Amino acid sequence: MSLRKFITNKTTAALAVLITAFANTSVFAQDAAGAAAAPKVDMGEVYKSVIFYILVFLAVCLFIAIIGKAIRVYELSREAQGKSVGINWNRIHASLFALFLVIGLYGVYWEYTVHGAMLLPDAASEHGKKIDEMFNLTLIITTIVFVVTHILLFGFSYIYKYSAKRKAYYYPHNNTIEKIWTIVPALVLTVLVLMGFLTWRSIFFKVEDPKNKPLQIEVTSEQFKWSIRYPGADGVVGNKNYKLTTATNPLGIDFKDLNSRDDEMADEMVIPVGKPVKLILTSKDVIHSFYMPHFRVQLNTVPGMRVYFEFTPTKTTAEMQQETNDPNFKYLFYCAKICGSGHYNMQKVVRVVSEAEYKTWIAEQKTYLNDDLRKQFNLPVAPAPAKAAADSTATDSVAVKTNQMALNK
Repeated sequence: MSLRKFITNKTTAALAVLITAFANTSVFAQDAAGAAAAPKVDMGEVYKSVIFYILVFLAVCLFIAIIGKAIRVYELSREAQGKSVGINWNRIHASLFALFLVIGLYGVYWEYTVHGAMLLPDAASEHGKKIDEMFNLTLIITTIVFVVTHILLFGFSYIYKYSAKRKAYYYPHNNTIEKIWTIVPALVLTVLVLMGFLTWRSIFFKVEDPKNKPLQIEVTSEQFKWSIRYPGADGVVGNKNYKLTTATNPLGIDFKDLNSRDDEMADEMVIPVGKPVKLILTSKDVIHSFYMPHFRVQLNTVPGMRVYFEFTPTKTTAEMQQETNDPNFKYLFYCAKICGSGHYNMQKVVRVVSEAEYKTWIAEQKTYLNDDLRKQFNLPVAPAPAKAAADSTATDSVAVKTNQMALNK
């Protein structure tokens, strides 16, 4: 066999590629064995380096390029001898299309079965059910379109791969097909947009029921915490002005507004189940994102603006603990913006309780207005609690009676 025929032989080319790959693998194995015998070196910092992964990527690309060049040399040598092409790339590409179609469809199935439950937790508000219905409908339609179009795309690539025995059919235009794939998507998208619009209106434009007025709760964001303010007996959260912000008045509450004088502060959000809740969202510094996943609430808090959102909780914390079989379950609200290094700390507990539990809890909260603020705003200092005064009077009367009995003796 001549040297030229030896080089152009398919078996020889394949053996050359395998020997090259085996030699490289052996070198890597020897290096690994030598590294194992040597003192152990901490490579943690190296693996964290971006340069390391760039070099690994370039090495893989170089290896693939070497294999490709070896195959290309083999094909050119056969072409120079006037022989038929040794590798039918059209068939290989078509087979790869079919393979990736199967892998892709399985990937869709795997995502639905494994990650599907991780999309959103169970809705715990009235409007949350509407949002979930709209979301699921959109997801179902888009998934069907995705699967059908990819089956057609990859299927056609496999079935109609190039063949010298077959002539391609020239099909330049079809008005019927153009109308179908223009009108049908337009109708489907119109229905989805209308559903979204009507759902949005039902959430943001509610007619207030005078017999069941919503509970107002103001939430103020700042780096990196939330401040929660409840209305007092008047049921109205008072006004505030950023110009009034001081060390003793961090929220800038305006006490000229009588509605603000009985407002109360809380370390957690406690809301009664089945009661409408009207959130008043503000920010002291930058834009934050108020996010309550279980209640399907997410709105930006913007400095200088008051943003409103009303929702009605449908499940208490205790009920969710039973449903999830998790005694430590808690509703939380977070900041969905990445607003700085302490962003992960911006969360508060939300407790959904019965009406009776809520009344007991709210009665224990302290008012925002204290004696220091009264002095600052020239307001009269609050008198001593009546209960304490009554107890003092009772104690004094008992002491007088005791002294009188001692004198009579």
